[in-house]
This record gives sequence, structure tokens and C-alpha cells, in this order.
Amino acid sequence: MTATMPFRAVRAAAFAAVSVALGVGAHAVGGGSVSVVAVLMALLIAFLPAHALARRERTLAVILPALVASQAALHLLFTFAHTLEPSVAGSAMSGGHVHSGLVPGLGMLVMHGWAVALTAVWLAHGEALLWALLRRLAVRLRIVFAVFLNPAYGAIVVPVIEPRVVARSVLLGHSMGRRGPPGTVRTVPA
Repeated sequence: MTATMPFRAVRAAAFAAVSVALGVGAHAVGGGSVSVVAVLMALLIAFLPAHALARRERTLAVILPALVASQAALHLLFTFAHTLEPSVAGSAMSGGHVHSGLVPGLGMLVMHGWAVALTAVWLAHGEALLWALLRRLAVRLRIVFAVFLNPAYGAIVVPVIEPRVVARSVLLGHSMGRRGPPGTVRTVPA
């Protein structure tokens, strides 16, 4: 099952928006600032590969390397945009946000690793749930369309069941019919 173009675009746009929002938020928590131009470029950088990968269901084995690459690209973009800001004046340090060139420190690598691992697991589960829901919906829609488009398919043949007539004797007309096994005959010892 493959996704159509509008569905791919919506998935890629949602992925890009969430990824960039998380990246900008984490960058701001780390003491950095990001310009609007950098955010727009980040949206484009996140959207293009996400759109290419949104054709079919992706597993953790595909999502994890894609997230590592996008994290590295966004980090480099934000670092590069951060060093070019006029308020920074050429230094790589502003408001406690320290970069030693384009290579992140150990703390930043750990944070990027956690972000990639948690996001990859989250996306893999979401991807599996989404595609399972779409498969179930497709099956149900096929059944509904088949019933409405082909009236003969939807015609339900119900066999006519004649009521069973039980012949009873007039002598047993007063007895009560109860469910269960027939009564047992008890013998009384003499």
C-alpha cells in the first residue's frame, strides 16, 4: 500500500513542523536563538527527505538513520545561522550557548542522541498505528462500496424457517413443559 501525493505532503509537512519546532525549542533551551530565515530553511530541509520517505510505511530501521541525518543537518544549519547573527559579532558564544566550531560538545551529543532515539521510537510506533488504521479503513470502505455499488452483493438471503409443530396428546395438555433431563424414578426401599 503506497500513499498518494496529498497524503505524503500532509505527512511530510507535519513531520517537518514538529521536527523544526522541537529543534528550535531545544536550541532556545540551550541558550541559542534562531532567525526566521533559518527556521524556513530548516522546514525545507526537514520537508524534502520526509516527503521522499512518506511514500510507504517506514520502520525504525529507516526512521532512525533519517533522523540522525536530519538532526545533524538542522544542528549545522542552526549553528551556521547562529554564528552569522549580527548580535553574535563573529563569536560562537551567545547567551550561554557554546559551539566549538561546527562540532558539538559531549553534552550536546548526548542530548541529540536522546532526542533521536526517543523521536525515532515515537515515530515508528505512530507510523505503525497510522498504517494499520489506514489498512483497516481501506478494507471497510471496500466492503461498503461493494455493497452499495452492487446491490446483488449486498442482498442477504435469509432462509425461511418454518415453525416446528409438536404434536401433543390431549392428555398431556395440562402438563408443564420444562427444560432439562427427564425426571428420574426413585425407588423406595421396602
